[in-house]
Formats: sequence, C-alpha cells, structure tokens
Amino acid sequence: MLTNDSQRGGTPHLIELNPAGIRLGRLLLDLLPEPEVLGLLALLLLQESRRAARISAEGELILLEQQDRSLRNRDQIAEGISLTESALRSRRFGAYTLQAAVAAVHAEASSAASTDWRQITPLYDRLLRVPPSPVVELNRAVAVAMCEGPERGLRLIDGLLAREELANYHLAHSAPCGFVPQAGTTSGGPYFV
Repeated sequence: MLTNDSQRGGTPHLIELNPAGIRLGRLLLDLLPEPEVLGLLALLLLQESRRAARISAEGELILLEQQDRSLRNRDQIAEGISLTESALRSRRFGAYTLQAAVAAVHAEASSAASTDWRQITPLYDRLLRVPPSPVVELNRAVAVAMCEGPERGLRLIDGLLAREELANYHLAHSAPCGFVPQAGTTSGGPYFV
C-alpha cells in the first residue's frame, strides 16, 4: 500500500506520512529487531530517498527516464541498501525485504539505462511467491520487457490484462504504452501511444 500510494502522486498528505512512517519503522526495529522489520525500514527509506526525483512540484509522477537523480537523498539510499543487505543475509525475509531489494537496484542505478533489470526480474519472481499479486506480476512484466525485449513484456501484460484482475488499476493500462514503439507495433493492438 505504501509503495503504490507513493507512486500515485506526492499529495501533501502522503509527503507528511513518509517521514512519520520512517520514524515508526525505526521504533519498530528497536522493539522487534527482525529481518523483515529491517526490510520494511529499508523500503521506506529507499522510497523516500527517490521521492523528490519521482514526483513533480505539481504532484505528477515523473517517468523513470526523466527523473533528475541528483535530487535523490544519498544518505537514505546508503542506509536503505545497508538494511536491505542485512535482511537478505539473514535468509529469513519476506515481501518488504524483496520490495526493498528492487528499490535498492533502482536507487543504485546512475541512470534509467543503467538499471539492472536482470537483477530485478528474479526479485519479482520471488515476490510472486510471497503472496502472489497481480501488481507484482505487472511490475515483473515491465522488468522482463526491459531485459528480454518489449514483445515478451507485452505478451505478459496482455495475459495479465485478459484476466481482468487489474481492470481498475490505471498503471496496468498505461504500462504497455512505453513498449509499443520499441516493439514496432503501430496499429492493430489494444494500445494507444
């Protein structure tokens, strides 16, 4: 929920919640020093570290390729990566740690083009088992498109959309649009560019 809400836009309400969530995450870690709590705090830090680059002053989502990475908070990234690595080393982690690992790969990339999608895809494979989620499946399809080619990603997204589990999720319908030009599809498909 926190990740999806933060990606929808930077409303003042959500901006105020991010630091509070981090404070609560630190408190929870003090009270319950478990690997998945490390993962939760790491996820909160990594998402917050990228917020200024991901959301415009008007509250609009900025596409990955257009983000100004100099706006990222390097201290939060370093702490988030360290916490993620500690949680992963424990081998007793769950969905928060896996989501933090995905966020860490994004945070470490110096540009959109240098994002290691081959590292992200297996993390989504693991997330699909912790419990399965159509949103995670959509994110995995995007990662597959980025490392195996747009045609493969579009086939996965088509299959997901055909099941109608994400019928009301706006990102499910916009995700394919970035791959259609790369795939050479100009007409005959369900996508509008």
